[in-house]
Amino acid sequence: MKCAYCDSKDCSGGKDCTGRAEEVAALYQGGVLALARTASYIEATHYMKEPRIVEVIEFAKAMGYKKIGIAFCIGLSREAEIIHAIFERDFEVHSVCCKVCGIPKKDFDFKPVSGDPAETMCNPAGQAAVLNDEGTDLNLIVGLCIGHDIVFTKRSDAPVTTLVVKDRVLAHNPCGAIYSRYYLRRLKPDQAGD
Repeated sequence: MKCAYCDSKDCSGGKDCTGRAEEVAALYQGGVLALARTASYIEATHYMKEPRIVEVIEFAKAMGYKKIGIAFCIGLSREAEIIHAIFERDFEVHSVCCKVCGIPKKDFDFKPVSGDPAETMCNPAGQAAVLNDEGTDLNLIVGLCIGHDIVFTKRSDAPVTTLVVKDRVLAHNPCGAIYSRYYLRRLKPDQAGD
């Protein structure tokens, strides 16, 4: 499949380009169906009306979630505090910093950013373990580094959504690289224009 290169996107009109519609529809059972139904409700109700943070709150309410987990990067501590307070109005909230447990990078032979051999590693598996122990219903990623977000998602017992994607260069807006002709020129020179 190379849907990104398809000009017509006939699937949006009901065409099954894969011949697998029936097989794939069977994947929407049990908890997955409830998640998908709620996602569709949020999309239809709040489309172009609310920012993502409000949509996440409304999604969690519609799912009947009570406990929200926040796995955040220490570099976004201020944002995490604000997000925690916002969600705390409606939910029991548990937040956990990426440096939880204070494990030195040298214990795993990880390359330090600062060059300091005592530098503490980011611990997404630990973040997931803490939130799993709290029994969270939904976990939010707030600015975890690339790869750390993947480890966290893999280890989380609860469903995970990303509220903030880390991009240190583009003010946490990764799409900025494809909207800026200067970055796009570096990434894909034939698409950059003048």
